[in-house]
Amino acid sequence: MIKLKSSDAKGIACILLAALGFALMTFFVKLSGDVPTMEKAFFRNAFAAVIAAVALLRSEEKFKMKKGNGKYVFLRCLFGTTGLLCNFYAIDHLPLADANMLNKLSPFFAILASIPILKEKPTKIDIMTTVVAFSGVILIARPSPDVSMIPALAGIWGGAGAGIAYSFVRLLGRKKERTSIIVLCFSLFSCLLSLPFMIFDFKMMEPWQLICLISAGIFAAIAQFSITSAYKFVPARKIGVFDNTQVVFSAILGLIFFSEIPATLSICGYVIIIGMAVFRWYWNLHHDEEPEEPKTTEDISASK
Repeated sequence: MIKLKSSDAKGIACILLAALGFALMTFFVKLSGDVPTMEKAFFRNAFAAVIAAVALLRSEEKFKMKKGNGKYVFLRCLFGTTGLLCNFYAIDHLPLADANMLNKLSPFFAILASIPILKEKPTKIDIMTTVVAFSGVILIARPSPDVSMIPALAGIWGGAGAGIAYSFVRLLGRKKERTSIIVLCFSLFSCLLSLPFMIFDFKMMEPWQLICLISAGIFAAIAQFSITSAYKFVPARKIGVFDNTQVVFSAILGLIFFSEIPATLSICGYVIIIGMAVFRWYWNLHHDEEPEEPKTTEDISASK
């Protein structure tokens, strides 16, 4: 039986708040309506860029990056940004719960990416849960030869991009790169990449749409602070599974505000993917003898 310490309870509370925050972020992104995806991405990342820049200005090293980390920061930005854009596209074209569930594949993609990037060898349990989780993806995506498959593929790459970015962030963490540098580079890269598209396809927003995107940025910031606090209280292997409650929150929001009722096959897919995450969490709690590396803000930023 697993004993729940006070620190564990605090960690669980924080990660549940983070899951709600990210669910509300995706909700407001979808609620903003027909605003182009690039415009949504620009406003979403502008908030993080400002926060990171202020933090760096107040530091002793300012904007100095550690030598040799530039290429890894670039790859983190590239995969993280493409994953974010695809996730936003999926949010606009899929039921909210489906889009969030596909994005939750990031830990499984991180396992695959960690082989060449971190030289980590996955365990048999890692391989088994990854293979089974992808069977859940098939149920959610429901492959078809027509264009209706494009949003699902975008959602899958949203999870893949986040997972690969997660691996590069872990590598940067080992190389002692600062959190604010990684966050600032990612945010600026995303803003600069989306800016040309936004200019040529700019849509003047209604006041309520601007409020939606501002709200998305605010809830994303709340979620990032909450999830960072969660991993300060307790190791990731003990509470990471609770992050999947974001899908539950998203399903509730989608049902109430968008009248979205998940398809039966999608629900089966949710059960399989979350079930594999729960299984890995339970297995790690009882079989990991070595303490897990402390999870830093860089780790958190990679998958969001």
